[in-house]
Amino acid sequence: MLLRRLVAAAGLSLLGLCPALAQQKPAELKIGITTYSSGAASVFGIPARDAAEMLAADINAKGGVQGVPVKLFFVDEGAGIETLMTEYRRLVEDTKVDVMFASISSGVCNKIAPLAEDLKVLNFMWDCGTQRILEEDKYNYVFRTQANATPEVLAPLLYLLKTKPDFKTIAVVNQDYAWGRDSWAIFSQALKVLKPDVKVVAEFFPKFGAADFSTEVSRLLALKPDVILSTSWGGDLDTFVRQANQRGLFKSSLFVLPLAESSLQRLGTDLPEGVIVGGRGDHYFLHPERIGDAKFKAFMDAFKQKTGSYPIYPVFHMAQAFAALEAVYGKAVAANGGKWPSHDQVAKAMPGLTFQALGRPVEIRADGQGVEDQLIGTTTRVPAYSFDILDNMMIFPAVQLMPPVGQKSEAWIATLKPGIVDIKVDTFKAAK
Repeated sequence: MLLRRLVAAAGLSLLGLCPALAQQKPAELKIGITTYSSGAASVFGIPARDAAEMLAADINAKGGVQGVPVKLFFVDEGAGIETLMTEYRRLVEDTKVDVMFASISSGVCNKIAPLAEDLKVLNFMWDCGTQRILEEDKYNYVFRTQANATPEVLAPLLYLLKTKPDFKTIAVVNQDYAWGRDSWAIFSQALKVLKPDVKVVAEFFPKFGAADFSTEVSRLLALKPDVILSTSWGGDLDTFVRQANQRGLFKSSLFVLPLAESSLQRLGTDLPEGVIVGGRGDHYFLHPERIGDAKFKAFMDAFKQKTGSYPIYPVFHMAQAFAALEAVYGKAVAANGGKWPSHDQVAKAMPGLTFQALGRPVEIRADGQGVEDQLIGTTTRVPAYSFDILDNMMIFPAVQLMPPVGQKSEAWIATLKPGIVDIKVDTFKAAK
């Protein structure tokens, strides 16, 4: 009997200590990050990894997140979805990461989001674009720290309609997976609403990672569409552009490449002037509003020195994830009376969060979706750079390019009126 009382008393004592222990600052804040470290998409993923290492080092040099140093754990998306899911679960259950940044691929995010919810781990969708995840399901632990496909696709469409409205035919060449299909669905639906007389003459969906676009280029040369859209990215986009340029396709069609900001430096002069380009947000190393900011310039210079290239939009997206991390822990600590918050308290602090990294401020809506303005421009060449830069830039207000919380993009796009083409935007010329 005495033994039972002692055990019971000890148990109650431990239970009483649990809340106090839960408020103790950990020795480190563990962050798991998925990015492409191998394969064609690594041209996109490795710069993001480099940025994460720089950002973490900078945070730690300043004392950490609310006094806690961050430690990073990387997972290669290029290893395949099964391996990625296994590694994701291992990081959460065995390594005990506090937050996951996942992922780049929309196809991966479709799988990761429900897994994160099941594991009750805070997950920042730091780069994937498909709008369906947060529109079709409600999550408590999954948030997107950047825009989704809807504003990222509507902005270049509106730019096209503002600057080159007299086109009659269009074709699309998109990667055959969630992002490629979803982005074309948004673009084509909005185009049908805003300019219904345009004829879609071809729809191509080559497999993700394709190395040969000769069939698509041959058909497009024969069809001669006024406009060719491709929301492809990474090595796929680079290969398509080079093969199209070699065969003169840019001479007969206007290209709209909403994700090509990330390819400008790699493509060099293989990408002609006069192409409409987006950066999936207001992401650009010559950002017209930030170029004079000392901190912005310092990061651009430091990244260039470390990697040999200027930051591209996955770098900006990674910076936003870290900015959100710092902001939400600050908010959660304040709401918890200065004590270290639980994972649930951090997750509950995400809706309504505002943070700023290397572009304009971003706000997390009640549905977990980030609201991020969109920068679109047209390629031009100047002597200072060996690759095209952007001219005639417009920054579109994202809040006007997204459905309200609780409404799906398809239903909202159906309500658009032609007057949205006249949306007020901020305009800028190229930095010479």
